[in-house]
Amino acid sequence: MSSTPLYLVAFALSYLVGSLPFGLWIVRLLKGIDIREHGSGNIGSTNAGRVCGTKAAAGVFVLDVLKGLLPPLIAHRFGLSSLGVVLCALLSVIGHNFSVFINFKGGKGIATSLGALLGVAPFVGLGALTVWIVLILATQTVSTSSIGAACLLPPLCIFFYRHDTPLLSFCCVACVMAIAKHKANIARLKAGTEPKIRFPWSAKSDLVVVNSLDSTPVSSTLPTSQKAQTSQEKSPDVP
Repeated sequence: MSSTPLYLVAFALSYLVGSLPFGLWIVRLLKGIDIREHGSGNIGSTNAGRVCGTKAAAGVFVLDVLKGLLPPLIAHRFGLSSLGVVLCALLSVIGHNFSVFINFKGGKGIATSLGALLGVAPFVGLGALTVWIVLILATQTVSTSSIGAACLLPPLCIFFYRHDTPLLSFCCVACVMAIAKHKANIARLKAGTEPKIRFPWSAKSDLVVVNSLDSTPVSSTLPTSQKAQTSQEKSPDVP
């Protein structure tokens, strides 16, 4: 019973750390605007990059990963049980997805889930990251890569950690949350209207730039019919 306060404090702090909306704060600091009113409206690293550039995206990504990684590592350092450590990891992801600082709204939890997995199940985290990289190179679609990596979390956990029930439960919950958060993206993927990102070696027609939540893509390389179709869609939501 004496350890109960320690667990409660650890759980509360894990959620609060996960809730820190770094994407919102960094974009507001750099440009004085609300990232939720621009691009996809998401507070994740890709939308931060769309609004503020590559350096902002990198900063948000690293911070979002860290806020998933640090809670379970610190919980382990303070002697919490394996279940307690996994719950701290899960609460950090829940905090990102449903942040107390922005009316219990948030991002999609992909970067934070990666950090949490690196803290409690590093082989699963590295495996999922590898899958994400392969899919993004193959499809140039962030949502496809994120959903694909999320769907492989439970199988990867079973493969690497066998019968670790707390870890498997965490992977299953993280998978479900990621898919649920990508509901709009899935609809666009089915309709064939999900925009792609552009690599230096990709065709110009793959580039879609959106200036605000409901604005029309400004890429002059898109066919007229595709411009008209894309103008009815938001840009893709991302981690």
